[in-house]
Amino acid sequence: MHENPLVMAYMGDTVYERYIREFLIRKGITKIGELQQSSLEYVSAKSQRKHLERLLNDNVLSDEEVEIVKWGRNAKGAKTKHADIVTYRMATGLEALIGKLYFDKKHDRIDSIMKYILGE
Repeated sequence: MHENPLVMAYMGDTVYERYIREFLIRKGITKIGELQQSSLEYVSAKSQRKHLERLLNDNVLSDEEVEIVKWGRNAKGAKTKHADIVTYRMATGLEALIGKLYFDKKHDRIDSIMKYILGE
């Protein structure tokens, strides 16, 4: 498979959001509006940047995983109107990491990272 960081981020976004949705539903949230509002704490670019910075500051990621984040962060992609460029690129780096781990079939590692993000 040709590895493009933006393609990995595209997939990573889906995997990441599935974890968030499942987490919120398991918490007992049943109203769609409340689910959508609660998900913003995790899925917005600003939130993803915050969670990535915590992963980095707490040395949760391996050196290889940090390199994948940088690979995704430095990819030239579409701009967003909802976040500044640094925030958007950091969020893309996190999504690229999740996508790369997914395609590498490292599901246990995704579980570990997501549990850390979700405080489980």
